Amino acid sequence: MLHIGVLQFTLEIPYAESIKDKRNAIKALKDRLRRSFNVSISEIDDLDNMTIATLGAVVAGSDIAHLNSTMDHLLNELGEWRDGTLADHQLEIISPQGPQ
Repeated sequence: MLHIGVLQFTLEIPYAESIKDKRNAIKALKDRLRRSFNVSISEIDDLDNMTIATLGAVVAGSDIAHLNSTMDHLLNELGEWRDGTLADHQLEIISPQGPQ
């Protein structure tokens, strides 16, 4: 059965002095997270704010324990990000209901 892990998170990027600075930092982070965790990731909110970024990451799989582990490791990586601070996050695992 397919399960989907969805992580929405907000980052503070205090050194960014322009949208270009922010986008460069976010692009590098997204590329690294895609390679390390095989997640789909996109900036979804706060697009015009130069020091705040809200992103979403999604991973799919058949094992809920593996999805939880992947998301936990992803959160740890975000917590250690050198270019900014993890300000907030929401994690949800979506599992389809069986036949009715």
